[in-house]
Amino acid sequence: MSDDVFSQTTLKIDETRRKARGALTNFSGRYEESERVETHDDWDIEEDRMAFKTHVEEEHAKSIITRNSSPDLPFDRSINPYRGCEHGCIYCFARPTHAYLGYSPGLDFETKLIAKVNAAELLDKELRRRGYPVAPIAIGTNTDPYQPIEKQYQLMRHILEVLRAFQHPVTVVTKGTLIERDVDILADMATNGLAQVGVSVTSLDPRISRLMEPRAPVPNRRLALIERLTRAGIPVRVMMAPVVPGINDHEIERILGSGAQAGATAASWISLRLPLEVSELFQEWLNAHFPDRAKKVMSQVRDMHGGKDYDPEWGKRMRGEGHFAEIMSHRAALAMRRNGLSKSLPALRTDLFTVPFEQGNQLSLFE
Repeated sequence: MSDDVFSQTTLKIDETRRKARGALTNFSGRYEESERVETHDDWDIEEDRMAFKTHVEEEHAKSIITRNSSPDLPFDRSINPYRGCEHGCIYCFARPTHAYLGYSPGLDFETKLIAKVNAAELLDKELRRRGYPVAPIAIGTNTDPYQPIEKQYQLMRHILEVLRAFQHPVTVVTKGTLIERDVDILADMATNGLAQVGVSVTSLDPRISRLMEPRAPVPNRRLALIERLTRAGIPVRVMMAPVVPGINDHEIERILGSGAQAGATAASWISLRLPLEVSELFQEWLNAHFPDRAKKVMSQVRDMHGGKDYDPEWGKRMRGEGHFAEIMSHRAALAMRRNGLSKSLPALRTDLFTVPFEQGNQLSLFE
């Protein structure tokens, strides 16, 4: 999106109505037939507009394990217990998925959430299928499983209980400190080589973190989370994602070093990705909060993607290419080597998988 288009199409929603939210607008998703336009009843009376509050819709899903064959990803299956995410990270590449639901990838993504309330039940059934091929399940690859509503729904707690019962390997990615509630299960699984966690740290600057991730835990709290998990014997990878040129790229060494000091033994990084509607949302945010450097930031982003806002091609989308991408990659590699961080955590075990007796099965009386 060019700067000219940006200035013509932006219709920001009043700040008081989107307090502690990431997106500035709530434009129509690409599958909606009409534009989202606030109307006036033609009376010359000031109208109060309601704030964007969080609403949760409960869904009884038909399946829970999602398969993928992307060569960019180190897993072939994942679980996402929630659609949308209240953390409100402006850069979230999952925002466009809300368009499939008829919602806006903007403020709707942060405020209209969906909880798959039968997730654990479905998982139990899918793991019992004859011939199920065991491989680590990745959780948190789309939206954060430990976002605030998890405190109420406890979907992750129930999912982990199922995985532990089956002795099934799992990897969890989060920036939510609510995962500490489930340390007992994760530590138990980690003892048998069945669990590991990736903790996302985008910036150690509280101001930048709050602007980019308005309802996520503050940076120091995430470092404390890494320490808490590793102290419990759970392998942790510190993840710097995304790296945004001109915003947080100067923190690569500090973030990876701080993660290592907190106990992480592996690290990874991903550059900013701006697929579909994320590009417009991010540029709105960038022009609002960093107008002095917005053009330079986008210039460097496009330089990493062949002149485009984003290149979805496999092998390029995670890191980009070109001079700036090479510099970031070199800096990250040096920081990892300096801090003794590996590129990956040890492989999880798959040989312990077992199908427990079903609840109510008479044979379970003899356990």
